[in-house]
Amino acid sequence: MILVINTGSSSIKMAVIDMPAERLLAEGMADRPGEPESSLSWCINGESIHTEHHCADHPAAMQQMLAMLFQTIGKDRIRAVGHRVVHGGERFFAPTPLDTDVIAGIESLSHLAPLHNPANLTGIRDAMQHLPSVPHIAVFDTAFHHAMPQHASLYAVPYQWYSEYGVRRYGFHGTSHHYVGLQAAKLLGREFSDCRLITAHLGNGCSAAAIKDGVSVDTTMGMTPLEGLVMGTRSGDIDPGLHDYIARQSGASLAEITATLNRQSGLLGLSGLSNDMRTLLQASDDGDARAALAVDIFCYRLAKSLAALAVPLGHVDALIFTGGIGEHAAAIRARTIGLLGMLGATLDEDNNRQHGKHSGGQISRSDSRLPVLVIATDEEKMIARYVNAALQEKVNPS
Repeated sequence: MILVINTGSSSIKMAVIDMPAERLLAEGMADRPGEPESSLSWCINGESIHTEHHCADHPAAMQQMLAMLFQTIGKDRIRAVGHRVVHGGERFFAPTPLDTDVIAGIESLSHLAPLHNPANLTGIRDAMQHLPSVPHIAVFDTAFHHAMPQHASLYAVPYQWYSEYGVRRYGFHGTSHHYVGLQAAKLLGREFSDCRLITAHLGNGCSAAAIKDGVSVDTTMGMTPLEGLVMGTRSGDIDPGLHDYIARQSGASLAEITATLNRQSGLLGLSGLSNDMRTLLQASDDGDARAALAVDIFCYRLAKSLAALAVPLGHVDALIFTGGIGEHAAAIRARTIGLLGMLGATLDEDNNRQHGKHSGGQISRSDSRLPVLVIATDEEKMIARYVNAALQEKVNPS
């Protein structure tokens, strides 16, 4: 059994997966540890456990979650732990066994993902204390995009910024893009290594990727998760000159401006209401002009980026929507596809309304030149696959 841990700044998610059968045995979450309204929940072997229990901090939440898990699933049954880590820089581009040197390397990259890597490291250190006798393996969000060609990964800035400081486009959500790409190939009846796909992971964080012959060749996020699409609270692409302009106009520091672009922009900043697409769609239907504007900008910018990602592919075998918005917001998919007539995508309204659940994931019409699919992502399962492969490689090195 492989325990998968995803520690964020406001939650800890876990899953236990029986490999190689890929059978989910347990999944749990500690929500808002350190806050008065924190809670813990598990679903283990189909039985739900939920408690409104105040967790003083992340370490306390980790301890309580593992204690709840091991009451049902023995600690000795866990063969390895897989940890999601957001940024691996150029050093980490494969599942990597964790030790003191690797942990220090991840910590040295925290300036590239200040909202994510420190939280990931907290989870790693806590879990290693509770499970010291099994391998702990880091799986990096950036890894799947590592092979992007330099014409896609480099910025048009002085080259020494790349050679000396590592300034380049890394991309994120790689585990999700890889998983849904593999699933799309199965649905298309083709080998993953013989597909040209555009994948759109749309949630509070959003990114899209171009996958050619099983390799990510371009993506919308960049050196940090701030670049690219409009997101829940992140701005996505902006004019780099904005920083200097706002600093001079408002007196805000560079750090304050960057924090605003990460935490108070995107759908939240545009609407002044919420970063939740469900709330904004309802408000838009109720006549809220700024909510409607936020939705329009989100779809317009998404469609522009999806069209651009056709360039490195030459032709597109399928477009895939995933993530919370991608899987559940039929209206967002419809508006976006409506702007992509040049790609030859036409939606089946009924299948789109049902999120493709009764059509094998396909929401495009049978005569659509471009198949459009909705595929539920499963990053925990993909991390378990990576970890299992790393364990097999250790046992049977080539």
